Amino acid sequence: MNNEQMYLDYLIIGGGIAAGNAVAGIREEDKAGTIGIISADVDKPYERPALSKKLWTDDSFTEDQIFYDVSEDHQAALMLETEVVSINREAHTVTTNKGDTIKYKKLLIVTGGEPQTIEGPKDDKVYAFRSYQDYLKLRNLSGENQQIAVVGGSYIGTELAANLALNNTKVTLIYPQKILGDNRFPEEIAKEYEQTYKNHGIEMINETRAERYTKEADKFLLHLNTGTTVEADSIILGLGVSPVLDLAKDAGLEVDDGVIVNEYLRTSDPDIYAAGDIASYPDPILGRQRIEHVDHARNSGTAVGKVMAGLKEPYNYTPYFYSMVFDISWKAIGTLDPSLDLLIDEVDGGKVVYYLKEDKPVGILTWNIEPDLDQVRNLIDNPPVSSEELKGAIRSKEN
Repeated sequence: MNNEQMYLDYLIIGGGIAAGNAVAGIREEDKAGTIGIISADVDKPYERPALSKKLWTDDSFTEDQIFYDVSEDHQAALMLETEVVSINREAHTVTTNKGDTIKYKKLLIVTGGEPQTIEGPKDDKVYAFRSYQDYLKLRNLSGENQQIAVVGGSYIGTELAANLALNNTKVTLIYPQKILGDNRFPEEIAKEYEQTYKNHGIEMINETRAERYTKEADKFLLHLNTGTTVEADSIILGLGVSPVLDLAKDAGLEVDDGVIVNEYLRTSDPDIYAAGDIASYPDPILGRQRIEHVDHARNSGTAVGKVMAGLKEPYNYTPYFYSMVFDISWKAIGTLDPSLDLLIDEVDGGKVVYYLKEDKPVGILTWNIEPDLDQVRNLIDNPPVSSEELKGAIRSKEN
């Protein structure tokens, strides 16, 4: 198919959560404009967090519930297994790896992140966990006391390790921190967090990085920086992601650690926008941020879709982070840096941790309580005169 003459009012590069929400945002403001999504994925946009969370823990939540029906619900043209190789800003066109050229009126870049990997022979049983297809593969590799090595203490690494252990799989978790989570949490909480993994039979290898892997017969050997090896039936990498910025850089857009956008998620080119993982945006409370988390992807996606379709409303939302493993549920907003001054408040059977700079909270972690997140945002935005007044300020909504 030659798309030489194809013209779209809205063209989206990337097929993740931000893309799925952007289509819905566009349709709220513009029922008729033509929309296209170019995605390297084999599947239509879907809710990625469920792949390491809910699909493992909630039997009533089924795989079909994760997908955004962008074509059926919003008449968006989906171009899957396709990559954009260049953007011509002057001509308002993009060129794909299939040789097609598509003209756009408004362009959204939501290329997300590229998972980090380690050296080793290509094999279906070793991969960085990222996609729905990865989830399907892992389901087949897990259970029946299979031995799976999970590399990395990231959100995905820790969530998969927990859920594999709950699904009859022997798990070894290899992570660089001294105590699991001590790069985010105060020591007393990190110890509780790590112990929960040990209590569920997970072999924990701390202060260690995996350098490469080899295959011997039908087993894999992970070679660690300590000089030792770990044997496994399969290896899952949860080493975090790097933002995919090449396309934006090559197009001459303003980029630092992300694609720089204003409060309307508009780049240095007035007809090009960015959202989700790659966007460096001015947060109204936290200042300029680049956030890799689902809450931001959803909300910035919806907001940018509306703006592209003509709504003059800034993205003034401050996202939160969250994770759920075993019986632990935590949520947070702002900077989680345990080297800062910390105030730990025990409330309602859980904890609230205030990360303080000059006696003001720059980050708040809630641990095993259900907070009012707007209250959390307000405390960072309008802190009390003294941090002592923070005690008891956040409680569980149920109390």
